Amino acid sequence: MLPSFSFAQGMMGNTATVSDDHTAREEAEGKAAWEKLQTKELACKDLSDDNFGTLGEYFMGQMMGASHEAMNNMMIQMMGEQGEEQMHVVMGKRLSGCDTSAAFPSQGTGFMSMMQMMMGGWSSPSELNQGNNSMMNFGFTPFGGFGWIFMILWWVLIIAGIVALIKWLTSQSRGTHNHEKSPLEILKERYAKGEIDKKEFEERKKDLS
Repeated sequence: MLPSFSFAQGMMGNTATVSDDHTAREEAEGKAAWEKLQTKELACKDLSDDNFGTLGEYFMGQMMGASHEAMNNMMIQMMGEQGEEQMHVVMGKRLSGCDTSAAFPSQGTGFMSMMQMMMGGWSSPSELNQGNNSMMNFGFTPFGGFGWIFMILWWVLIIAGIVALIKWLTSQSRGTHNHEKSPLEILKERYAKGEIDKKEFEERKKDLS
């Protein structure tokens, strides 16, 4: 399982557009559909894109765990809501074995083109007609393909978090320097307190200028 997104997500601010309840509900619907596919209560031809979308949510939830929602939100930021939904449909079709050549969404063309090249000839690791095709046997070994997507998105989050941290530290450092007194200000304070006379003040002032 990939590391948690909590640090980077917090550094990036509250950009969430998908709720926990919505994600959990779709995962549950996807799990139910997956179980029915395994028991032959449903066939691939019976499923709509909405069904495949929930299957994709379920598979992604199995991979990402608590980071699922953060990943969904990152995908929305990169591909838009429609692209994110279509991505789950593609995952549902490919990982269920119903359509291992399902096309990727057109949103975020550059990003997805790179992903398609990296995935190459990816194919589903199992067939639905195998009775012992449980999630454990499924193994999610195909994520040599989809795993690249999640790993890259995870690094995007981490890098964004690091950049935000550096910017914050830089602003803090500048704020600290702004509060530091200049040598001239210190000299004026010493003169005002009578620690140095006017002649010495003028001489040191010239040295500083």
